[in-house]
Amino acid sequence: MLTIAPGPDNLFVLMQSMSHGKKAGVITALGLCSGITVHTMAAALGLSAILYQSAFAFQLIKWVGAGYLIYLAWQAFRESRESVKTQKVDRLPLPFLFKKGFIMNVVNPKVGLFFLAFLPQFINVEKGQIELQMIALGLIFMVQAIAIFTLIAVFAGLLAEKWLMHPLFHRTISKVKGILFLAIGIQFLFMKNSH
Repeated sequence: MLTIAPGPDNLFVLMQSMSHGKKAGVITALGLCSGITVHTMAAALGLSAILYQSAFAFQLIKWVGAGYLIYLAWQAFRESRESVKTQKVDRLPLPFLFKKGFIMNVVNPKVGLFFLAFLPQFINVEKGQIELQMIALGLIFMVQAIAIFTLIAVFAGLLAEKWLMHPLFHRTISKVKGILFLAIGIQFLFMKNSH
């Protein structure tokens, strides 16, 4: 339910699929989900707790995340203008899409807070090996996220396939993508650390 709920990651997959096709969405989803490994390891090793206890570190993560989203918004708005000039949709390189998804997840402070606040509730202290339990839970979360994001990518890509090469559709999707990234980036700026 948490993965299905609208948020930066699934909106990112949706928009990438609609503007560049289902394969682009799936690769972006794989990049996003691979970023979960960073948050899992950070939470398992206690790094997340240290980072989020530090006001400076939290502000830094928040500003980097917001900056990256605002940069993605700028790219999307530029993409919408270029589609008018070229009258065609460029297919982005798959490694670029994977990297974009990975960075998007890693710099999302909400994901770090989620792993810090939510996953430990499922740890059984009596069984010991807390780090391994945390890693196992992170992997389970990653597998279900890959499944859900891939479904979003495929369905959004199929819906957009007929209209993908039409410049007006591509321009509209790019503008919507830009507005969403900008809104989420601004939301990151006003996000507060609960500690």
